[in-house]
Amino acid sequence: MTRITLRSLILAGCLLGAAPGAFPQAPDNTKLNQGDGQKSATTAGSAMNNKSDREIMQQIRKSVVEDKSLSTYGHNVKIIARHGQVTLKGPVHSDDEKSNIEAKAREVAGEHNVDNQITVKGDRKTR
Repeated sequence: MTRITLRSLILAGCLLGAAPGAFPQAPDNTKLNQGDGQKSATTAGSAMNNKSDREIMQQIRKSVVEDKSLSTYGHNVKIIARHGQVTLKGPVHSDDEKSNIEAKAREVAGEHNVDNQITVKGDRKTR
């Protein structure tokens, strides 16, 4: 057996024997996104593929991602534009995050063109 293969087997054995929870898990929003399964729900698939709506979504996303004060959840909210109307969805950790993201969306889409459906998860364990 080659030296590289032996090292790979040893490493794989160590990783398989690692204690549960030894590796951090990515945020799982599955339970929080269950409402997205309803036929009437606004989802990312509802977004229009016209240039104007794409530009709105890109500008808001850029503003959100550049804000390093937001948590991972905040950076990953759904931004859905349809005929200039923007829907924000997903969990964040605080009311401040929710308001901050909404303000960024209103700045791009207009004061009365944002439906903020963001929910506050409440804990700050994951950043």
